[in-house]
Amino acid sequence: MPMPDAAARLGLEARIDLERFWQTIEGSAGIGKGRPGGLSRLSLTDSDKAMRDLFVTWCQDAGLVVSIDELGNIFARRAGWSDAEDPILIGSHLDTQINGGRFDGVAGVLAGLEVCRTLDDLGHVTKRPITVVNWTNEEGARFSPPMVASGCFAGRYTADWVRDRIADDGCRFGDELERIGYRGPVPCGGHAADAYFELHIEQGPILDATRKKVGVVTDGLLVHGMLVEFTGETAHTGPWPMEKRRNALVAGARWLTSVDDLGWDFAGSGGKATAARLSAWPNKPGILSESALAVCDVRHADPTAARVMTTRMKRAVGEAAIRSGCEARVVDEWSYGGDIFDPGLIALVRAKAEALRCDWMELSSQASHDAYFMAEHCPSVMIFVPCKDGITHNNHESCERDDLDAGLNVLLHAVVERADR
Repeated sequence: MPMPDAAARLGLEARIDLERFWQTIEGSAGIGKGRPGGLSRLSLTDSDKAMRDLFVTWCQDAGLVVSIDELGNIFARRAGWSDAEDPILIGSHLDTQINGGRFDGVAGVLAGLEVCRTLDDLGHVTKRPITVVNWTNEEGARFSPPMVASGCFAGRYTADWVRDRIADDGCRFGDELERIGYRGPVPCGGHAADAYFELHIEQGPILDATRKKVGVVTDGLLVHGMLVEFTGETAHTGPWPMEKRRNALVAGARWLTSVDDLGWDFAGSGGKATAARLSAWPNKPGILSESALAVCDVRHADPTAARVMTTRMKRAVGEAAIRSGCEARVVDEWSYGGDIFDPGLIALVRAKAEALRCDWMELSSQASHDAYFMAEHCPSVMIFVPCKDGITHNNHESCERDDLDAGLNVLLHAVVERADR
């Protein structure tokens, strides 16, 4: 592709087509409907397939070249005039929580598509290619842990390990990927990228409360999560003596309540601890549970506080097991966050927010995102847009189209400047 005239730089007057972007949001909102106003589009389900099919169609209609890797990550590439250069990636996810909203993840993927559509409207060809990405199973609502496919791309997990994740319904990740026709031929990972951008709703109340339109994300809270299996023994709930009981359900519950208490101990300094999940077997009246699986995580902006919280969470595992007469085994652990985002990209986003005269502020990310793993792979940055009252992972999650406009345009101009350098 020939090099364009040097004068053909993208002017600040360039804007995304907000109405077209909103129509794509509305198109997504019709697939995998959950509770009123929300979505329940879990990864690798039929509704996920339907959304993927629609997204691929939109990308092909926009002239993007679509490829799919072995974990179902979708890459839609817009050529640059120096097409051998490493691409700029714009991504997020199209799967949702079981009681999810219409914007979490979805807005970021469709923002990337809208950037490419807008550049076509303007006749602007960037130096570097731009690739829009949909990451598989970001939420972890069906296959635990979350963000496994972007984690594999960044080298945290192997593809075989990801394919062997098992859902509550007994389905295997790899089998479901095959079933919906989204196991692609491209290896996951090993592909160079110049930079990664992710636009996302804040998932917090700060932008909405302060009436700011753009959050320049500087860092992410340090997170440590654990999946623990407690093992006891079944027995009759009537005659079996208390001193002989080995109730795995109780062990898991003790751990979860200890972690919740830990969160309150650090709440004053902004710490959070989440007792996220407890499942047990047999989990029936009249019989003690032999096994239980529990998930917790802790997070804090301060590294020292995060380490203390992690240590106490781990210690509480053994205490809960001993007190309940059970054994405990840590099945999985994960950590991410901190000062992971690229200073140069943060400065670029900040500069574009200033140049476009947006009401902006710097923010930490309190939730986890695919960008956390991508920051281990290439320079990465996030842009936040407001959501009403910070409500998310909830069918009442809500954004107004005008609340997204500023962030979309900051994304457009930041991506183009990076891609044209």
